[in-house]
Amino acid sequence: MDGSESSEAPREFREQVQFYLLDHRTSLGRLIDVGLLTLNLVFIAVFVLQTYSFSPTTESLLWWVEETVVFVFTVEYLLRLYGARDRVDEFTDPYTVADLLSILPTLSLVFSPAAVVGLDIGFLRAVRVVRVLRFYRFTRDEEFFFGVVSDETLRVVKLLLTVLSLFFVTAGLFYSAEVDVNPGVETFGDAFYYIVVTLTTVGFGDITPTTSAGRWITVAGIIAAIILVPWQAGKIVREWTNRDRVNVTCPSCGLAYHDPDASHCKSCGHVIYQEFDSRR
Repeated sequence: MDGSESSEAPREFREQVQFYLLDHRTSLGRLIDVGLLTLNLVFIAVFVLQTYSFSPTTESLLWWVEETVVFVFTVEYLLRLYGARDRVDEFTDPYTVADLLSILPTLSLVFSPAAVVGLDIGFLRAVRVVRVLRFYRFTRDEEFFFGVVSDETLRVVKLLLTVLSLFFVTAGLFYSAEVDVNPGVETFGDAFYYIVVTLTTVGFGDITPTTSAGRWITVAGIIAAIILVPWQAGKIVREWTNRDRVNVTCPSCGLAYHDPDASHCKSCGHVIYQEFDSRR
């Protein structure tokens, strides 16, 4: 929620729905944020636990938990569409698309199990890994249920989330491709271990891909890590190295961010104006 928005709840029900799904200041808004964040963590934990062997009773419990969480997220998804000012824009929003993709596999199994009998179960396992992307919704702006963070802190959080999401999604896809044929990959933990040591260029070699899909997933993960991590890290470094500069744009060449005591553009020499406190 933008800081410019009023903390007073609107009266219309549709506006109230939109308000409380975005609000971080009121008690109800914070409660919704904490609840959704907790359910996100449960959602991820269930996915990981379901790759391990448990008793039929425990497996049934995990499936019941997944159904319950997906029901809540489905209601949240529908409410976001209902409360949005522009529903088409909300439907195509990347955060909303990630929300939908994260719940579709479970909804498919719940409402039309006969239709997915002929569908490769590995495909459904693979799609479910996108549920980790739901966490990006909480980094949409600098305001959280516990307060407001700086832009620099938010960039660091996004970088850490990108690294963890990259590990998780790549491990989930690798697990789906290898679990049925690779004796070294029995659980999500095995796949996660392989991805971490591979993307960090350690490469012990105790686990190797045995399928073409597994090899290409590994290659895609490495390429994504090479592109995404330096790109986001570069933004943080630029912010840190330019934190003492003033956001003044030269009217001649367009260069922005000058030294606080600069009177001329260091690129073209044009006179620039900026306020400077000589007492510093």
